[in-house]
Amino acid sequence: MTFDEFNLNAPLRNALEELGYIYPTPIQQSTFPVAMSGRDVIGIAQTGTGKTFAYLIPILRQLSYSDQKQPRVIIIVPTRELVLQVIKEIESLTPYMTVRIAGVYGGANINTQRQIIHDGLDILVATPGRLYDLALTGVLRFKSVQKLVIDEVDEMLNMGFRPQLMSILDLLPEKRQNLMFSATLTADVEALIDLYFDKPERIEEAPHGTPLDSIDQRTYFVPNYNTKVNMLEYLLVNEEDMSRVLIFVRNKRIADKLHERLSEKHPGKIGVIHSNKAPNTRVNALNRFQNGESRALIATDIISRGLDISDVSHVINFDTPMEAPDYIHRIGRTGRADKTGIAINLVVKDDEELLMAVERLMKKPIPQIPLPEDLKISTVLTEDEKQAPLYDKNYLKAPSIKNSKGNFHEKKEKNKKVNLGGPSKRNDKKKAKFSNKKTTQGPKTGKMYF
Repeated sequence: MTFDEFNLNAPLRNALEELGYIYPTPIQQSTFPVAMSGRDVIGIAQTGTGKTFAYLIPILRQLSYSDQKQPRVIIIVPTRELVLQVIKEIESLTPYMTVRIAGVYGGANINTQRQIIHDGLDILVATPGRLYDLALTGVLRFKSVQKLVIDEVDEMLNMGFRPQLMSILDLLPEKRQNLMFSATLTADVEALIDLYFDKPERIEEAPHGTPLDSIDQRTYFVPNYNTKVNMLEYLLVNEEDMSRVLIFVRNKRIADKLHERLSEKHPGKIGVIHSNKAPNTRVNALNRFQNGESRALIATDIISRGLDISDVSHVINFDTPMEAPDYIHRIGRTGRADKTGIAINLVVKDDEELLMAVERLMKKPIPQIPLPEDLKISTVLTEDEKQAPLYDKNYLKAPSIKNSKGNFHEKKEKNKKVNLGGPSKRNDKKKAKFSNKKTTQGPKTGKMYF
């Protein structure tokens, strides 16, 4: 099947043709007729299979011109990066359409965003927290919403957006079409579907946990953190085909630490992105990586959701993810659009069980590759790796009873004083000072103010 068989209007057909898209992906092909029918949709597909176009194409196909101010389509995504990405995708599909689009997210001036909404728009892309904040101001009203899209809802729940998301769903008109797309479907998401969706059609193109066949996966077992860094540097120096590398780490502290160390040998070629970075800094880091100015980009798991960067040659899991499904999201950044990719895991002993959980999820082992013979094996441990004793051995020794007087001993001289009662001199001084203060009468109430 080609996009010509979708019965698209001329503006969409021309846009897809200019983008070079001829054949829809499986999730796009399965979603289009269901979304066009008006039924609720639950789309489950691996990262990198075209979920964004799967909901945008039918929405834009049915979106007619209107000059009303309140949005008719709301798309909720977990991060500001995904907001910007979805906006970019909409713009790529609408060069021949008159569509008013806006994106709102935290960390930006809310007054500016209020003005944009007040001026009027058709499609609003937002993170849940900022969307709810704008609804509370009164400038954003949901009475005109016809279609709601929730993208990566499981990640929103993991990030603590459950209250805002449920409050938004309660405010929306009951008569609307819901479209939810994600790579995973958890019990919490199922509960949300049961509560707010109306007999949705489930579309699952790949079993949960199935890795993309176009990704070559490899594992290196390393003894410690510093050897992991050495191995990463070794790969960047010796693997010339590592043209665009995403490096995933467990937390922001490791991201900054690794960035500082790699930048010493690769100045200007290593970027870093995580939630503590300013919005402009994050956008600039993504742009530099996308444009090829940076060879590698260090990122945390939250950023792995929704990143749409073309031609990622390698994904390196510097740290094994704590949750097995996150592994699928990470490696899904490469091997996209019928291209091949490589995913490399650097695993220490403490993370072996996490790797086994990933293999159980995928129902296949990841090949282990021996370490290069000329790799420098470090013996220096970080503070986190040093095993501190659970207790001080001195605590195990029984207290000495030599020269002990037990619980009965002579009191010290200062403790022999007897309290005969009565106010202390200190209290007397305080009372005298307090009573000597002048008072003034309040002009209207008649109260006394000291």
